Amino acid sequence: MKTVEDLFAGARAGRMADIARLVSIVENEEAQCADVMRAAHLQAGRATKLGVTGPPGAGKSTLVSVLTSAYRRKVPRVAVVAVDPSSPWSGGAILGDRIRMRDSYLDAGVFIRSMSNRGQSGGLARATRRVVNVLDAVGFDVILVETVGIGQQEIDVASVVDTVCLLTIPGAGDDIQAIKAGVIEIADILVVNKSDRPGAEEVVLDLMQMLKLGMPRNDWRVPVIKTSAAGGTGIEELMDAVNEHRDWAARGGEAQRRNADAMRAEIHALLREQVLRDLAARLDAREVDALVNLVVARELDPYAAVEQLLGR
Repeated sequence: MKTVEDLFAGARAGRMADIARLVSIVENEEAQCADVMRAAHLQAGRATKLGVTGPPGAGKSTLVSVLTSAYRRKVPRVAVVAVDPSSPWSGGAILGDRIRMRDSYLDAGVFIRSMSNRGQSGGLARATRRVVNVLDAVGFDVILVETVGIGQQEIDVASVVDTVCLLTIPGAGDDIQAIKAGVIEIADILVVNKSDRPGAEEVVLDLMQMLKLGMPRNDWRVPVIKTSAAGGTGIEELMDAVNEHRDWAARGGEAQRRNADAMRAEIHALLREQVLRDLAARLDAREVDALVNLVVARELDPYAAVEQLLGR
């Protein structure tokens, strides 16, 4: 069995099996997870991390595939973390075959990982940030994160990546209603995908008007870019916008602020996990069952039951 040091050495050398093993350790919270994350934290912070989110049918997978090929022409190593809905039977990723990315599978410079969101809200799996940090630490130049596609609640991606790219498409009914609540506030770049369809210009104008009416959260002017993933148009403009946002965030301190917020959330998550583990180890299952029976019989309320358990 390889040590964590051996796995990192192999992953940095480009061995896909070692990269996949490190990701699995983190994703499944195996015994070596803490050691992997400690090692990754010291080495991460170099990659360009781009999140691609938006409502279902916006063309996220196709755009990510095209972006992967485009970035690969510029940098040696690209990783894709695609978070898919959970299967109700197996719990695995329903779209785990990544059909649209078949062209990149034979590229030794591309690593693709499908993750099940396991019912987690927010468009991401619980371990996504940790997986991205591992991929960053082992030397990937660009990491693309594709969210589930649940619509207005996909805001967790902002704590994982440097730049959030929000997609919409023309001809999807009320185009703006589909993305305006919650998720649009965390968008750094707005993309009108499938822009070869009729109505693309109207969507662009609607988005630009929305940006004018909204309160700016900082001095970054969110661009609206038209792309056609199928035709390959607008991809270079999108990549340029990603670079511009990355540079702006580094100059103005936004990158540091986001990283601090993400680290605070990670520390809180680890604290909750540790407290729950410690509590579970100390609790007597029979005592919990006895309190549950009292609550069911309405001889005790749930708050009092918790107070008793914590007090002991």
